[in-house]
Amino acid sequence: MKIWWKQSKQQKEEVYITEEEQERMWHVFLDVRKSQMEWERAQMLFQEATGQDQIDYAIYILEAAERKYQMNLKQAKQLNLDGARMQYIEQKRENG
Repeated sequence: MKIWWKQSKQQKEEVYITEEEQERMWHVFLDVRKSQMEWERAQMLFQEATGQDQIDYAIYILEAAERKYQMNLKQAKQLNLDGARMQYIEQKRENG
């Protein structure tokens, strides 16, 4: 069992994270990454839209994607997630 640790900004001490918390942080990180990609796709859809109906649809999708991304970022902030550390761990997981 791996135990992650993080440093609290207010207190310079190590905080140990349980396996359940680690898994929750991982899911939140993946949700942020997924919603970021959805937001980027929605931006591309908006940029390529032609005609009033396509533009209206693209705006609707873009606004929804932005809200979802903001909600996931807020959740990550509440957990004090460090994106750089999570990406490093993601690379380690992929490389075995």
